[in-house]
Amino acid sequence: MSAGTSAPAGTPRVVVLGWGNESRGDDGLGPALTRRIEAVGLPHVTAIEDFQLQLEHAVDLEGADLVLFVDASLAAPHPFAFTETAAREGLTHTSHAMAPEAVLDVFTRVMGRPPPPAFVMGLRGEAFELGTGLGAAAVERLEAAWAFVRPLLETPDVTLWRARLTG
Repeated sequence: MSAGTSAPAGTPRVVVLGWGNESRGDDGLGPALTRRIEAVGLPHVTAIEDFQLQLEHAVDLEGADLVLFVDASLAAPHPFAFTETAAREGLTHTSHAMAPEAVLDVFTRVMGRPPPPAFVMGLRGEAFELGTGLGAAAVERLEAAWAFVRPLLETPDVTLWRARLTG
């Protein structure tokens, strides 16, 4: 997890939550992109990498102006999807396999107010075999996702982000 140094006054704060299992091939796309984001060291971006989303991640959103969830997805188009999401009631709030919408719902319930605008970047994954790393095609999709998301993180404006939605 990284919190940047001091951001310029008025710069929106972004929280990036990336998750996945790097021991399962393309499932490591979420952590790989999250580490790339963290390495740039943008002062207004906090990058959080985990094995899976958990209830406690709702607290990590406190003070954020924008949220980006990053994960591998079998359902995403090639090379990735970038969509907006929102809190949704009725999803299971367990400690295993939470959806971004459930994390946002927990935020609403715990904080007593709506969560910040939230987006999901689903990187197309195809090979999830245990004991493998990212394949060549996954690395290409990772590079495409990085080229797409970096300018958004450098200019954290919800209107700009919504203009770039892919689905």
